[in-house]
Amino acid sequence: MVGRVCLVVWAGPSTLVGLVFGMVAMLTGGAAQRHGNVLEFHGGVLGHLLAWAPITGGASAVTLGHVVIGRSPGDLDRTRRHERVHVRQYERWGPLFLPAYFTCSLVMWLWGRDAYRDNPFEVEAFAVDER
Repeated sequence: MVGRVCLVVWAGPSTLVGLVFGMVAMLTGGAAQRHGNVLEFHGGVLGHLLAWAPITGGASAVTLGHVVIGRSPGDLDRTRRHERVHVRQYERWGPLFLPAYFTCSLVMWLWGRDAYRDNPFEVEAFAVDER
């Protein structure tokens, strides 16, 4: 119990950012649901913005701490296992996750690799999709 609370607190700063984005989704016609220890938001203006994410085809979902924002309920269902890997990464890395993630993407890009697919955090998350 204490360990779980510590993980939630450690990921807390990113979760707070996710909650702000989730509220934007809700205020613009989106919806929310709780799935385990994660709040999921979908739709609204953020659903449209995810379509314009700088990866091929846009992003289906994005994780911020214990918050996942998806384009639609179907996208949340389809990406749930992948996004839960990111939740666990936030629990490990806490407020260092986003700087580490973007640093890895930058390094991959500088090495001529795919900044998204070759990012070690994404490699770990995509590995669960292949099981």
